[in-house]
Amino acid sequence: MRFDFDPRKSQRLRENPRRGIGFEEATEIFARPYYQDQRSDFPEQFRAIGWVGDRLYTLIFELRENEEGEFYHLVTLWKSTREEKRLYADNS
Repeated sequence: MRFDFDPRKSQRLRENPRRGIGFEEATEIFARPYYQDQRSDFPEQFRAIGWVGDRLYTLIFELRENEEGEFYHLVTLWKSTREEKRLYADNS
């Protein structure tokens, strides 16, 4: 699994107390069981809800492709809301 993201945005997310982590840490979501659904059609974006350390996070990403194949472009993330935590619990 390959990932791509804006490193400056990742740093801003890490410094934001409401987010608390950057994209580098957020890739951990895909290493453990997670919930995924489609967030929007255009652009086609997906939402993944999963664990990073001991906290549940929500990550928005797009599937993209280049000459090396498919990769995940990470768009944004946040600490999961109550509704997202319930969604994760009901579907994982």
